[in-house]
Amino acid sequence: MTVIDDLVAAGRQLTALGLSPGSSGNLSVRVGDTIVMSPTGSDLASLHVQQLSVLDFEGKLLSGPKASKEYPFHRAMYRRNVETRAIVHLHSTYAVGVSCLEPWSTMSALPPVTPYFVMRVGQTPLIPYAAPGDSSQAGIIENLGFPFGAVLLQNHGSITSGLTMAAAVDAAIELEEACKLLLLLGTKPARHLTSREACALGSAYSSPWTATDDGSAVPLQRD
Repeated sequence: MTVIDDLVAAGRQLTALGLSPGSSGNLSVRVGDTIVMSPTGSDLASLHVQQLSVLDFEGKLLSGPKASKEYPFHRAMYRRNVETRAIVHLHSTYAVGVSCLEPWSTMSALPPVTPYFVMRVGQTPLIPYAAPGDSSQAGIIENLGFPFGAVLLQNHGSITSGLTMAAAVDAAIELEEACKLLLLLGTKPARHLTSREACALGSAYSSPWTATDDGSAVPLQRD
């Protein structure tokens, strides 16, 4: 299978899991100096290899149908890490739910609630709200000065990345599960991993989690 076949298969997998309702969400892979992605308004379960959008990094459509207006998010994630080869953007229920809440910290919308969230996703900043397709969010994503491989878009959904489409899909699924758990816990007292525990996992699994000097959690500082 090619990376483009992987994209098509991922669309079917994510839809079957109930993570891509209707025509929401979009997927892409980087192929050389081009980005191949799901077209605008497409049902991810019905993608075809011959009917994908191919763009250059300036956003020019090279072939295929019109690309999603959310193309700038994808480009921003690829620019952040030249090794990234796949992007998954979803409007999955629990991730959207958490994106409507205040973030846990400046670097992650979610606390280190499970080892697997830290290992497979890592810190996931909340990107301030803008209308869908507004390229200002892409600029924020590209220029944030700390490491991450996933974000939540406020009141919108999730973006995950990976060295392969399988890795980006795994991260999207794990992020959705972490968001679900967080919402189920609600306001109940809950133990999170300490900063030392989370950073040790991040180091062992090459997943981004930023340490603090004293090993404590990094709660968001309010004015």
